[in-house]
Amino acid sequence: MCGIAGVISFREDMREEMKNCQEMQRALLRRGPDQRGIVLTREAALVHTRLAVIDISGGRQPMTCAEDGRQYTIVYNGELYNATELRRELGEDIFTTRSDTEVVLRSYMRWGEKCVERFNGIFAFTVWDESARRVFLARDRIGVKPLFYALRGDKLIFASEIPALLAHSDITPELGLTGAAELLLIAPGRTPGCGVLRGISEVRAGECGFFTEDGLKLREYWRLRAYELHESFEETAENVRELLLDSIRRQLVSDVPVCTFLSGGLDSSLISSVAAAELKKSGKRLPTFSVDYLNNAQYFKKSHFQPNSDPEYIQKMAEYLDSDHHWTVVEVPELVAALDEAVEARGLPGMADVDASMLLLCREIKKHGTVALSGECSDEIFGGYPWYRDEDIRMTDGFPWAQSTAYRKTFLHERYAGDIDAEGYVYSAYRRTADSADRLSTDSSLEERMREMTQLNFDWFMQNLLDRKDRMSMYSGLEVRVPFCDYRIAEYLYNVPWEYKDHDGQEKGLLREAMKDWLPEEVLRRKKSPYPKTHDPAYLTAVTERLRDILSRDTPLTDLVSVKALERLLTHADSVQWYGQLMNLPQTIAYFIQLDCWLKRFGVKICI
Repeated sequence: MCGIAGVISFREDMREEMKNCQEMQRALLRRGPDQRGIVLTREAALVHTRLAVIDISGGRQPMTCAEDGRQYTIVYNGELYNATELRRELGEDIFTTRSDTEVVLRSYMRWGEKCVERFNGIFAFTVWDESARRVFLARDRIGVKPLFYALRGDKLIFASEIPALLAHSDITPELGLTGAAELLLIAPGRTPGCGVLRGISEVRAGECGFFTEDGLKLREYWRLRAYELHESFEETAENVRELLLDSIRRQLVSDVPVCTFLSGGLDSSLISSVAAAELKKSGKRLPTFSVDYLNNAQYFKKSHFQPNSDPEYIQKMAEYLDSDHHWTVVEVPELVAALDEAVEARGLPGMADVDASMLLLCREIKKHGTVALSGECSDEIFGGYPWYRDEDIRMTDGFPWAQSTAYRKTFLHERYAGDIDAEGYVYSAYRRTADSADRLSTDSSLEERMREMTQLNFDWFMQNLLDRKDRMSMYSGLEVRVPFCDYRIAEYLYNVPWEYKDHDGQEKGLLREAMKDWLPEEVLRRKKSPYPKTHDPAYLTAVTERLRDILSRDTPLTDLVSVKALERLLTHADSVQWYGQLMNLPQTIAYFIQLDCWLKRFGVKICI
C-alpha cells in the first residue's frame, strides 16, 4: 500500500511544483514509509510514498513505461489479486518487474479505461499519458482505497488523503454550510463523493475518468446489479464457500509477513481459520491480534446489541488455530490521548474511541508485520446487522443506523441553524441512495427493501468502516486487506434471496452454513457482537472533563456548535445513539473533542 498525490495543469509549468509536491509527500509518509518518489514534467507533477509489499526492489514509483513512442507514468495505491492471470494475458515477456504496479500500468496501456473492469483488487491510481495530454483516475469497485481531489482553475490536485491536499499552497481549508451539515448531521459517515471542506471531493467507489484541457469527467464503471438467480440453497452455499476461500487465499499473497485481526466473531474467525490452514502448509504459524480494554471484564454489561464480550471467544479461536496470538490492552488515558491522533490519521473527526482503539491496535500489529487480513463488510453483504433482521427497524424510512436527526440538529449553531433544513438534508441523501438500488420487476416487496438496505449500507455505513480501517492502519504503515470486499462476492450476494441469507433464522445463516467446517461450533453459532468499546465509567469521566476544559477556553468549536447543546451534553442528561450501537454518550462527547482538534489542527476557516 502507498500514498499518492499529484498536480496536473495545462497552463502552468508543473516543474515549478517541487515545493508543493514535497509538502504533499511529507503528509503521506505514514502511508508509505519505505520509499518515496516525485516526477515533474511540464504538465504533470506526480508524487508517491511506498509501503513495500510485493517486489520490494522492483516496484518503485512513480513508474514509467513506454510503448510505440508514447510514455505513461503511474502512481498507484493498492493490491491486485488477479495480477498473475493478467500478466499471462498481457504476455510475461513485456514485464521488467514482479510488481502489480506494472500490471496495472501495462493493463491501462493495452486496454485503456476498460482496464478497471478486469481488475480484482483494492486500488486508487492515476496514469499520466504524456502524448495524449491527459490523466486517468480510478478507484476500486468497493471503495477500499481512497482518492480525493480539488479543482483550482484549470488545475487538478489529487491525493490519497485530505491532509495531503491541504498541504498544497492553493488549497485553503474552508467549511461552509454543506460541511457543517455533514459534520453535525451525517458524520462520522460522509455523503458519497463529499470531502466535507469546500472544493474537496472524492472519486467515488467504482468510478474512473479523465482530466484533460476540457476538465474532469468521471463515470461509474461498476455498481451492484440485479439479476435472476435460480439456485438451490445448497448450490448457493457451495458458491459462497468457493468464492470466500478463493478471495482469502488470493489475499494471502505477499513478500512480507501476513497476519489477521481476531475478534472471536464469525468473520475474523473464518478468515483466520483459512489463513492458518494455508500458512500451515508451508510450516508457518499464523500471528493473530486482538484488542481489549483494561477493566472491561469488571464493567461489561450484556445488551441487545452486545450479548457477550469477545475475550473468551478469542481465546477459544486462538487455541483452535494454534495461532501466535497477541493482545493489545488499552487503558483509558491512552485511549483519550489517541483521539487526537485518530483525527490526524482520518483527516476528519471520526468514530471517536472506535477509531482511536483501532489506531492503537494497528500500531501494535505493525511491530510484528506489514500485512493483515480483516473481516470488514461481511455484515453489509450477508445482512448481519440488526437493521436487516428487525422488521420495525428495517422498514423505517431513513438511515437505520442514524435515527437521531432531531437530536443532532440541536447542536447546529444558532447563527446558521435556520439556514439548514436538517431533516431534508438527511432524508434526501437517504432517499437518493435507496432509490438508486438496482432491482427486478419480479422482486417481492421484501426483496426490494433488502436491495435498498444493501445499497444504503454499501454507500454509507460500509464506506465509513472502510475509511476507518484504511486511515487507522495506514497511519502506522500497516496494509489491511478485506477478503469480504471481493466484488465477486458482493455481486453474487446482492442477488441471493433473503430467506437464504437468513438461514435457520440466524444472522448470516448462509455464511455460517457455507463455512461450518472451518470453525468450532460455539464460535460458528455465536450471535453477532459489534466492535468492542470500553465499558469503564472512567472513560466517560475523562472525555467529559476534557470537553469541559476545551469549552473553558477560546475555541473555534463554539463558532460551529451550539454552546447550550454542548453544555447539556456534559450533564449526561441525554442518552441518544449518535451513530448506531457504535457511538453512544461517551463517544458523542469524544466526537466533539475530535471536532475541536480537527478545526485547530488543520486551521479550518468557518465560512458560514
